[in-house]
Amino acid sequence: MKKREFKYDIMPEIKSRWSPRAISEKKLSDTDINAILEAASFAPSCFNEQPWRFILAKDTAALEKMRTLLTPSNQLWAGKAPLLIMVLSVKSFEHNGKDNFWNIFDAGTSWGYMSLEAERRGIITHAMGGFNKMKAREAYNISDEYNVISVIAAGYYGNPEELPHDLQEREYPACRKSVEELIIK
Repeated sequence: MKKREFKYDIMPEIKSRWSPRAISEKKLSDTDINAILEAASFAPSCFNEQPWRFILAKDTAALEKMRTLLTPSNQLWAGKAPLLIMVLSVKSFEHNGKDNFWNIFDAGTSWGYMSLEAERRGIITHAMGGFNKMKAREAYNISDEYNVISVIAAGYYGNPEELPHDLQEREYPACRKSVEELIIK
């Protein structure tokens, strides 16, 4: 396994954050949950629209409901998460009703802020695209005015040995492309 390398002095939360699958069932405090949501709320957005919306699942019934939407491969590990957060975004501008083409970008930025505050608090987060969006719309009566974007599993780091063997082999921070590889010339 190749280790991540950092050439520049960046925030420690960025250096340490990754998307583990080994999650403990230990509950998160309401203070921590509200703090990571507040961090998300301070993300920048086009016209300050703040189009992100969240559906939280933190008690047994709500968690079971949201877990049924996950793909079987995500249910294997995210089934233990004490908090699941579905991320939505409002498709149109509130101030004029026109299409907001940046709503998903802005919601993604809010997720980034959320993940960094969670990391600062010792909470792991893992965003998933592997869930049934149509069933999510039905289960939560989500109208077409929203994009259904992701489900985030959050909790404390658990025991990687409890994961299926193939996931244990992937339980490490992945390497990143160099800055040079990201710049199109």
